[in-house]
Amino acid sequence: MVTCPSVVLGDVEIARVQEYAGPNPATPSFLFPDSDPGYWDGNTSWLDPDFYDATSGTLRSVLHTWLIRSQGTVILVDTGAGNGKERPYAPVYAHHDTAYLENLRAAGVTPEDVDIVINTHLHVDHVGWNTRLEGRDWVPSFPNARYLVPEPDFLYWDPVRMPRPPGDGNQNVFEDSVLPVRRAGLIDLWNGEHRINSELVLQEAPGHTPGSAVLRLDSKGAGALFVGDILHSPVQIMSPDVNSCFCEDPAMARTTRRRLLAEAADRDLLVFPGHFGGGSACRVDHSGTDAFVIRDWADFARI
Repeated sequence: MVTCPSVVLGDVEIARVQEYAGPNPATPSFLFPDSDPGYWDGNTSWLDPDFYDATSGTLRSVLHTWLIRSQGTVILVDTGAGNGKERPYAPVYAHHDTAYLENLRAAGVTPEDVDIVINTHLHVDHVGWNTRLEGRDWVPSFPNARYLVPEPDFLYWDPVRMPRPPGDGNQNVFEDSVLPVRRAGLIDLWNGEHRINSELVLQEAPGHTPGSAVLRLDSKGAGALFVGDILHSPVQIMSPDVNSCFCEDPAMARTTRRRLLAEAADRDLLVFPGHFGGGSACRVDHSGTDAFVIRDWADFARI
């Protein structure tokens, strides 16, 4: 069990609930094929050890959930990889046995306390704790919650509607982490925009996936963007045209990333990605006409 540090923006409290932080066998050239191979070793002064291990030449992996308390509502943004999942083509996410639920309880929240689960998109490492194994069945981990799922992703990842190609990393994900929640009647599909309350609204931000979404926070003049995998690495802030290899529509992913980073810089918004190590959330500034820089990090303990 680890502690769950938090920050407050206006009247909203945001805590980081850790699932996993540690080595990842993926290399920058695999996950970020658009990136300059020399960039990583040329910037070890700030990339290593939080985001990149220069000794092994591999990336560092971080999985966490953003826990939001807003107007009496308990909200989880993305649910990581989950425990005990069979992932034949994504072994880094297979057969986990983490203390995620214990870490959530350390933040003062039981699974039954959760009111809303947001899946920014339906990739393997963002929906795993939607369900847990009970006997031989996958059941909703958060039985009293409504699960907000972007409909374009729901349709795209349903293997009945869209059969997955051989070797797809999302193999089994819909079946064990989405469909059981749907069968329990807990999923609310949405399109375009979905307002949660006066402080929080979900909006489409496609590119990484067809239904990839951003959660906007606005409370007493303080603002934030929860961007899921629109940003995998801070390298994409300095070089916003760099996509991950998992971006379904590369051109749209670049456009969306640039638009949101520009807005964050212009409006002084705190950016909460899904996988950043270090301080985990940051503010950004413009850097010339084509890029951005990290101005400062949120007050989270480094992981």
